[in-house]
Amino acid sequence: MYDPEITPFLYKLFNDRNQLLITNQPQSIKKYYLTDEKASVFALQHEVVRSQYLTTWATKRGVKIVNAIGANHIERIDKPGNIARVHLYETVKISYIYPNSPDKPQFFGIGTRHRMKLKKVNDEWFVSRESYIDPIEEDYSFIPSTIENMPEHIPSYNPEEYRKVYTGNRRYKREKAIIYAIKYAGAAWGAGNNHRYNPKYKDFTYMGGDCTNFASQVLGDPQEGGGLPMNSQWYYQGSGSKAWVHTDSFKKHLLTNGYGHLIAEGSFSEVQQPTKVNPKGALARLQPGDLIGYELKGNIDHFSIVVGRDDNGYVLVNSHTGDRNQVPWDLGWDNKTKFILIHIND
Repeated sequence: MYDPEITPFLYKLFNDRNQLLITNQPQSIKKYYLTDEKASVFALQHEVVRSQYLTTWATKRGVKIVNAIGANHIERIDKPGNIARVHLYETVKISYIYPNSPDKPQFFGIGTRHRMKLKKVNDEWFVSRESYIDPIEEDYSFIPSTIENMPEHIPSYNPEEYRKVYTGNRRYKREKAIIYAIKYAGAAWGAGNNHRYNPKYKDFTYMGGDCTNFASQVLGDPQEGGGLPMNSQWYYQGSGSKAWVHTDSFKKHLLTNGYGHLIAEGSFSEVQQPTKVNPKGALARLQPGDLIGYELKGNIDHFSIVVGRDDNGYVLVNSHTGDRNQVPWDLGWDNKTKFILIHIND
């Protein structure tokens, strides 16, 4: 959808906001907001906080954000007079580098769905109000620091070895599960299916979140996914059962019905510290196709699917509700998060 006034404004707005993720210079986007409107100032502050979070996270992980390229896809514009209401989704590719290999950028994708109210003042458009579910909206002051003297991360898996290990006559089709997780990662950069979720399944994004529904699809879709057999507790028939869509019920079902087992749970440092049981840290035992749960205040808030590792061995995940594709596993979380590492049994 194209509007001769709104479309160019949105292009400039989102381009400058993506550049903010690299520069962390808030002055560069203030011109798009109305400083005398509370909702507009709140929207501006949101962009500032997310850029501070990403910059701080990168510093603490010893990487540098070097590029952020996005594309917005306008789905609807209602423009009565000097007010415009816009529905769109944005897909963003974020690049980062490690100091020891600056010529080999790593990439991950995020996707966001926006509801915006724009206002025209003195022949110029401004953001009056905006809302969206953001994968990197967290308080940067609570990001845990990278642990010193940790064992080296596991290198990226060898594709040939991967095929030998995960294909064949096994109950859980890991390779298919990973392909599914990437294909249906929604608005995130690098996803397939024209950035749409699988239409076979209901979208629960605005009904409590779609992350567990997506994780269940990855594990259990019989045609494209991991093919784990549904049962009387965990199933999708027009809608999902409680164990299919509810985070804590999903975890309980996996661990009590032989579908998976708990590798470890704990803080950012605890799941990486070497122990007698896990000499290289529990995180090193995660395989592509396994799950990470994110617990806040005693309840699981989110699930993501492990899809691989970057060139330095950092675990990468996919998820819905704040669409993520091959995103570093702890990005968007803080030191109040307990990480639940679950291996899916083959």
